[in-house]
Amino acid sequence: MTEVPTAEFFSGRRVLVTGGSGFLGSHVCERLAALGVEPVVPRSEQYDLTREADVERLYEEHSPQIVIHLAARVGGIGANRNNPGAYWYDNLMMGALMLEHGRRAGVEKFVQLGTICSYPKFTPIPFREENLWDGYPEETNAPYGIAKKSLLAGAQGYREQYGMDTVFVMPVNLYGPRDNFDLESSHVIPALIRKMIEARERGENVTLWGDGSPSREFLFVDDCARAILLATERYDSSEPVNIGAGFEITIKDLAELIARATGFDGEIEWDTSKPGGQPRRKLDTQRAREAFGFTAEVGFEDGVARTVEWFLANRAWVDADVKRRADAERRAAAR
Repeated sequence: MTEVPTAEFFSGRRVLVTGGSGFLGSHVCERLAALGVEPVVPRSEQYDLTREADVERLYEEHSPQIVIHLAARVGGIGANRNNPGAYWYDNLMMGALMLEHGRRAGVEKFVQLGTICSYPKFTPIPFREENLWDGYPEETNAPYGIAKKSLLAGAQGYREQYGMDTVFVMPVNLYGPRDNFDLESSHVIPALIRKMIEARERGENVTLWGDGSPSREFLFVDDCARAILLATERYDSSEPVNIGAGFEITIKDLAELIARATGFDGEIEWDTSKPGGQPRRKLDTQRAREAFGFTAEVGFEDGVARTVEWFLANRAWVDADVKRRADAERRAAAR
């Protein structure tokens, strides 16, 4: 039986979701709406969460009781290599300011989204939460991963010193409808879907980074949204918790699966001069299952097919989203 969050817990509580208009956040907000909750979703045009005055004003104007902090500056390997300082600074500042001013405002619960990029580069498979501090993250995304890991230390410190109900969840790589399909900053699944569909239409081959040997685990975005709300309702611990599906697939096998799903029949070429990222990723998901009953529901091939179908039906939205993201990056770079 699939565990789901309950309206009884969220009813009557003011819920703030940073990043609520983004990929994951929009799915979290949809699930909250289905529970009868209209969340507060701050927009970057109104509140720059890297600036203390804006964060302070956000809490003063909305007085949330629950904060689900999903806002982040994220991207794939290329984007991480091009923005290591910005990714470190923006993610650290947003999280630290949201946490501190949440404490001052007396929020009932603060949910911080982490990342499996915080795990050491050579973490034993499957990744267990107790391995998180055993080494340095994979170099291409280390600044981002370390910023998030620092926020875990902060959340744990606030629980210990102030008794603040903070939890820290670490999703595996996400995919699904409304993902980021900007080839300059997207993660692997949306990038492969877009590249292969466009290459099929032009009659071209595709070139991918690395040699295809690294493995990854993927979680359908709506499953992750459900997990976050389950953790918000049921999890009360300072220990970080993995959110995943508990499987792994090599990038080579992933590329072949997406080729089938998109109808791409050209050649897949590998550029081994480019990095492939962390060698393997697969999570131990026992803690989430035991602590708040979460298990993934959407099968991987079904999820990929649904994502391809959504992309084909929403290409105008994708083009507008790519432009919006480029504009947001320019604004962030100009700060």
